[in-house]
Amino acid sequence: MHVVLGATGGAGSAVVAELAARGRRVRAVSRSGRGTPFADVEHVSADAADPSRLRDACRDAAVVYHCVNIPYSEWPRRLLPIADAVVTASAEAGARLVVIDNLYMYGPTQEPMTETTPRRPQGKKGRLRARLEEVFLDAHRSGRLRVTIGRASDFYGPGAANSGPMLLAVRPPVAGRGASWLGTLDAPHTLSYLPDVAWGLATLGEREEAFGDAWHLPAAEPLTGRQFIELLFLELKRPPRMRVIGRPMMRLAGLLSPIIRETLEVLYQFERPFIMDAGKFERAFGQRITPHAEAMRHTIEVMRRTPRA
Repeated sequence: MHVVLGATGGAGSAVVAELAARGRRVRAVSRSGRGTPFADVEHVSADAADPSRLRDACRDAAVVYHCVNIPYSEWPRRLLPIADAVVTASAEAGARLVVIDNLYMYGPTQEPMTETTPRRPQGKKGRLRARLEEVFLDAHRSGRLRVTIGRASDFYGPGAANSGPMLLAVRPPVAGRGASWLGTLDAPHTLSYLPDVAWGLATLGEREEAFGDAWHLPAAEPLTGRQFIELLFLELKRPPRMRVIGRPMMRLAGLLSPIIRETLEVLYQFERPFIMDAGKFERAFGQRITPHAEAMRHTIEVMRRTPRA
């Protein structure tokens, strides 16, 4: 039994789809317990912050995938208790744990990020992600359970409705408007296509040698914001329209928007090259990477069929 926590979120729903395609028994856990298009998937309603319900949801699991996502504003209060509850529920089930993570713990870097890049987090969110890494890997080192972490950069693709690239650069043009990008249009940035992220997480869950370590999940080549937006408009068959949202505009907008205020902390990721190196994963497990053009084409097709995707 493969149990996916946060199964209706972007990463969680992609992992459910990938596991179902691999023929695994899947239990999709979310607060709503909402169904998926996969007939053989079991659906369970549980809040990851409720340890009792979480233990029930993880019963009989061989692998648990922690894909729970919550708004920035709730991170300081809820992420560590959720992590503790997930570790406890997975350990009591005798399951291995696969955790989806981001790149915030590294902070600003001059070189492409590898798993050995020093942790120099900038701001409270980066420090919290570094602390969470230790919580999960300490649980592995102590022998409570076997844990592996898969890291990805900014998501895009079907299901990534609330990611920055989708909200600013993809959704508006698909709706007939112009695109926006943070920081600068000309810094290369790794962008992770959600189905590729799910493939990487499912692969980690299957490989015994993955546990006890963190891995960068393979993604297509970095693109500048300009290249990403031009690719989108090429698929839309329209001339590109784009603008930059810089730090001064973000500060001004942050006076009214808590979400924008929180995003200012990680704006450095869009003001300079932000490149993830997944060579360690690729050498150990291979890769399945969707070219950006194909990924963009599929994203647009799904959005046109399902506007909220």
